[in-house]
Amino acid sequence: MQQSFVKFPKHDPTQFYQTLRTRVNDYFQENHLSQNANFLMVLKTISMFAFYLVPYVGLLLGWLSGWSSLILWVLMGLGLSGIGLAVMHDANHGAYSKKKWVNNLLSHTMDLIGGNSFNWRIQHNVKHHTYTNIYELDEDIDDKPILRLSPHGKYLKIHRYQHWYALFLYTLATVGWVIDKDIIQLDKYNKAGLTEQNGGKPTAEWVKLIFWKVFFLGYLVAIPILVSPNPWWMILLGFLAMLMVSGFVITVIFQLAHVVEGPAHFKPNPTGTMENTWAIHQLATTADFAKKNPLITWYVGGLNFQVEHHLFPNVCHVHYPKISEIVKKTAQEFHLPYHEYPTMTKALASHLRVLKMFGSQQEPILS
Repeated sequence: MQQSFVKFPKHDPTQFYQTLRTRVNDYFQENHLSQNANFLMVLKTISMFAFYLVPYVGLLLGWLSGWSSLILWVLMGLGLSGIGLAVMHDANHGAYSKKKWVNNLLSHTMDLIGGNSFNWRIQHNVKHHTYTNIYELDEDIDDKPILRLSPHGKYLKIHRYQHWYALFLYTLATVGWVIDKDIIQLDKYNKAGLTEQNGGKPTAEWVKLIFWKVFFLGYLVAIPILVSPNPWWMILLGFLAMLMVSGFVITVIFQLAHVVEGPAHFKPNPTGTMENTWAIHQLATTADFAKKNPLITWYVGGLNFQVEHHLFPNVCHVHYPKISEIVKKTAQEFHLPYHEYPTMTKALASHLRVLKMFGSQQEPILS
C-alpha cells in the first residue's frame, strides 16, 4: 500500500482541531510559556544521561565484579530507555528547542544508544504519526514473525499463544534494532525513494549508519572487554541484559498507546480516502495511561499522554499534563473518543487481552 494512496479529509465541518489548537495556543500565550523544553526538561536530560553513563563508568572502573556487575548493565538499560523516551523522542520531533541545531544534536542520541535517527524520523514521525494503526502503513503494527498486532494482519496458529510470549519477545526488540532492523529499514527506504524524499542521500545514510553502529559496539563492548576487570563473556552477557531491559521498557510503552482496548485499527478502503480527518483519526487510534502517576510521566517522557503527543508532536512533553485537560474537555465537547487507562497495570492487562483477541481471529476485521 503506497502512502500517497491514503488521504485524510482536509475539511472538518465540526472545526474540532481548529478549536483545539486555538485553545492550546491560548494556554501557552496566557501563561507566557514556550512550547519547548523548560528548565525541568534540561534537568531531566542531565539525569537521563547520568543514569546511563555513571553505571558505564562504574563498569570500566570495576565498581562491581562477577555476576553483581549485571546490576550496572540493568541500570544502563533503564538509562538507555530514558534517553530514548524522554530526550531523543522530543528532539526528533523538533519539540525540544526552538533552535534547530539543538534538536539535531540531541536527535543523534538515537545513534548513540544503538538506533538510527534518520530511520526513526521516517518510521516514527512520518509513517506512524501520519498513518497511526493503519495496517501496511504504520510499521509499529506490521506483521512480526510470530506477533499479530493488527486484526488485519496475517494469521498464524501460533498467534493463539501470543499473549503468553509477547512480553518476552519485547525484550528482544532493541537487540533486533541494533543487529539488523536499521539495515533492513534503510535498504527499504532507499528503494522506495523515502530516503531522498526526507532529505537524505542513500550512500551518505549508509556511511552514517555503519559509523554509528561500529561506535556503539566499540564503546559498549570492545572498550569494556579491554578495560573492565570482568571476563569477556560477562561483558557480552551484560550487554545483552542492557538491550533486553531497554527493549522491554520501550516496546511496552509504545504498545500501551495503540494496541489496547478502545483504539481502532484500520485498513484503507479501495478509494484510499479515510473517513475521519487526521486529528480525529489520532483520537480514534490512541490511548493515554497512568496520567496521574508523576514518576511514570517523568521517566517515559510523557508518552503516557500519547493522545496529546499525537495531536501536538511539536510540543515538548513536559507540557502534556496541562494541555491534556484541554484536549479531553474539547474531545468530549465534540462527542469524540478519548481513550485512557487510570494505571499502567490496567493498560498492560488490556494490551494482553487485545493480543489474545487478535490471536484468536483468523479473518481480518475491517474498520
